[in-house]
Amino acid sequence: MSAIPAMSRVLKPTSPADTLIERVSSMAKQQSILVVEDESDLARLLRHNIEREGYKCRVAADGQKALAEMEAAAPDLILLDRMLPELSGDEVIARVRRDPRLAATPILMLTAKADEADELVGFALGADDYVSKPFSMKLVLARIAALLRRRDNPNPQAETELLRAGPIHLDLSRYELTVDGEPVSLTATELRLLKTLMAADGRVLTRARLIDSVMGMGIAVTDRTIDVHVTALRRKLGDAASWVQTIRGIGYTFRPPT
Repeated sequence: MSAIPAMSRVLKPTSPADTLIERVSSMAKQQSILVVEDESDLARLLRHNIEREGYKCRVAADGQKALAEMEAAAPDLILLDRMLPELSGDEVIARVRRDPRLAATPILMLTAKADEADELVGFALGADDYVSKPFSMKLVLARIAALLRRRDNPNPQAETELLRAGPIHLDLSRYELTVDGEPVSLTATELRLLKTLMAADGRVLTRARLIDSVMGMGIAVTDRTIDVHVTALRRKLGDAASWVQTIRGIGYTFRPPT
């Protein structure tokens, strides 16, 4: 009798869904997340849940240790508390964005500061997403997965795409931007924002449409969040910033300057 169940297990075909789950699980195990959190109990809880999802996880208890961990091995994503000893989260994110090796690394900020103004400061510094304490662990894990999906961009067509307009060249296969031939470092969110604007081919995109395309469907952020990312993007584009044009009361478009 025991041979029958064994035979049925051997003969059971693997469904496409099973194959997909195995592939996603394998990808997750190759991805490393650095948790920068000074509350030891919370750091342990985050690490436990992140590792349960199949990711590799390291923990740093302050800003200086976080930079040392990044120097030893670049993570695929940084989960960063804003209020840290030794070196604040704001300073950590500023240094990460200045480092060419780390500049495109997605950063999810965690903080007890829940005011919209504080969130906007986080985005202005270069955060890709923002979660206020206390938070749902499921929400944090969902945001991590969304940021990694956006970074990896599973669309093969997009991976070989090269967008060009005037002095701006965006190579999505390399995640590289050049302006007048000079390389420019972008965060993952800024890169996705620029891609969305350039790919619209001059069409006007509402702030709501940009939030869905850049931040992800169902992400609860204000219109002002996109404005902050656009401001940061324009700053990095320098003399080419005028290609990103504001359509008052509606949103943004990418067109040649007039």
